[in-house]
Amino acid sequence: MKKNRGLLTATLLSLALASCVGGCDFNEDEPTCTACHRGLEKASRSHSSCTPCHGGDDRARDKELAHAFMFGPHNPASPLHWERTCGSCHRYQLARVQSSIMYTAAGMIRNIQLTWEGGDPRVFSVRGGTAFDSGGNHMKFQEVAGLGGLSGELFRKFCSTCHVGIEKVGVPGSSHASGCACCHFPHNDSSTYEGQDAMVRGRGPHSASHALCPLPPTSLCARCHNRSGRIALSYVGLAERNNSLVPTRQGRPGPLMISGGRNVTHISPDVHFARGMDCIDCHTSREIMGDGYAYLNMYHQTEIGCEDCHGSGKEPPRWEEITRENSDPLRESRNYSVPMRPGMKMVLTAKGRPYSNVFYQDGTVFVLGKRTGRLFQPQQITGTPEHLIAGHERLECYACHSKSVVQCFGCHIRYDRTRKAPDYIEGLDSPGDFSETEDYRMLYPFPLALNQRGKISPVTPGCQTFVTVIEMDGTVTKDEYVPRFRGKSQVKFAPFFSHNIGERAVGCTECHSNPAFLGFGQGVMRSGEIEPAFLCEHQSKMPLDGFLTLKAGHVRAHAAITRPGSQPLEGKDVRKVWAVNLCLVCHDEAKDPIYRAELDYSALDDPLHRRLLGPQW
Repeated sequence: MKKNRGLLTATLLSLALASCVGGCDFNEDEPTCTACHRGLEKASRSHSSCTPCHGGDDRARDKELAHAFMFGPHNPASPLHWERTCGSCHRYQLARVQSSIMYTAAGMIRNIQLTWEGGDPRVFSVRGGTAFDSGGNHMKFQEVAGLGGLSGELFRKFCSTCHVGIEKVGVPGSSHASGCACCHFPHNDSSTYEGQDAMVRGRGPHSASHALCPLPPTSLCARCHNRSGRIALSYVGLAERNNSLVPTRQGRPGPLMISGGRNVTHISPDVHFARGMDCIDCHTSREIMGDGYAYLNMYHQTEIGCEDCHGSGKEPPRWEEITRENSDPLRESRNYSVPMRPGMKMVLTAKGRPYSNVFYQDGTVFVLGKRTGRLFQPQQITGTPEHLIAGHERLECYACHSKSVVQCFGCHIRYDRTRKAPDYIEGLDSPGDFSETEDYRMLYPFPLALNQRGKISPVTPGCQTFVTVIEMDGTVTKDEYVPRFRGKSQVKFAPFFSHNIGERAVGCTECHSNPAFLGFGQGVMRSGEIEPAFLCEHQSKMPLDGFLTLKAGHVRAHAAITRPGSQPLEGKDVRKVWAVNLCLVCHDEAKDPIYRAELDYSALDDPLHRRLLGPQW
């Protein structure tokens, strides 16, 4: 009887312990984690146990004890914990991410300051801290929580939700984790787990799978880069248009819906995407995760250029042989289907650093698809007549090869202090709710101006903000106010790479004869002037879709290009562009030999050209 009583007691104790951990079936030497989460995918081969990442006690048989002191509870990779979790093994990678503009958001904050309130001598980032700039100089960041004015409010309540350090859950097309998991543990639209662990399946917020994603797909990049410049949409061939959710398919908005109640239509995709390339096949880890230095603008952290793979008109792609056993291409390509090997000739980026997937083989440049293993062969343009046109040295490649550029005109922002809204940095609600409307969107044609490199590139409104402020007592203190920039109230444009590249370039005649490409907007051209067609009630004499005017033969700029060193084309440049039309009537192909040198208009003074041009010449 005593023996049976002891057996019964042991059985009841076993059942009680099992019930404490949700009916888990564990063996004596098995960790509690795997006993309960039997179907859970392993993060990777190098992540063999649970507690180094998640914390907790994998020997405790009580659920509460087992889960005590966990990092998370659902995301140990968040910035709240990453020093003790991811960073305990990946110190080098974490240090890069912490100084990366993707995490600090220093460029976004700085540009909002400059274009809304004239800038600030202090430098702000999401969490503050210290870093080094590319010259090795010490930098101190202030926390954006301490940034006053509308620019601080706008970032904390409106712009910061795409920030790597902030989790966004349950948002179709835009859900993502925070910290390292943002890119390496992708969310689905509902931010729920959909793997084989019955304990967690259907619950959230969690990544869709517990398997680590070492090489993020394009669809993951699109979870953040579908707003502002919409570069992820343009790359895959989607665009927001002026359709106001008008039903287009089966009585519903369409053809596709994305986050924020937005519907998008199909356009021609970027040529690289059409041929099977992911974002990470061009962009290096040093751009995405940072290179250890802190930058205050995105274009400073970007290190790649079209010429890297395609060459320029005069120079082929540069390369460097792998000679060191700790070379970046060897280390980074370990997760690729085809790892790089010592002795390979790796193509160099615009900053002179080796790609980890672009190389020379038998005199030919190849790009390896990091995820797919596919080999792509970039077309080489070195020596081709179309790329040796005199005067085109100032053109960025994408000035001619962009098929479309997202342009959003008239951004009307309303800041209402009678309503509360979440501050995503502080994690609480406070007075002040932002909302926005827009006047018009277009994709083509797109204006050109000098960018921060002194080259001619596409530009896009950045931003044409008209601000209304409603105080807590309901009074309107600003009504469609245009913020001051460089000392005066003016709308703004910014250099932009749309990520919608085509193999065919914009036609020579189209670019040289259409004033919209030069920044005059849409209008009616008469002798010596252009009458704008797209006006705004707040600046009725200036085109909203341009930044130049032509009156009595004089070119004037009325809007700013918002990057240091950027500016609209000057009158002398505009006249040179239009003068080429004299030649394009007959010489309409870029490979024509007359374009190999600067045009000599004195050559028109011969019997043939005088007869063609008429007596007025």
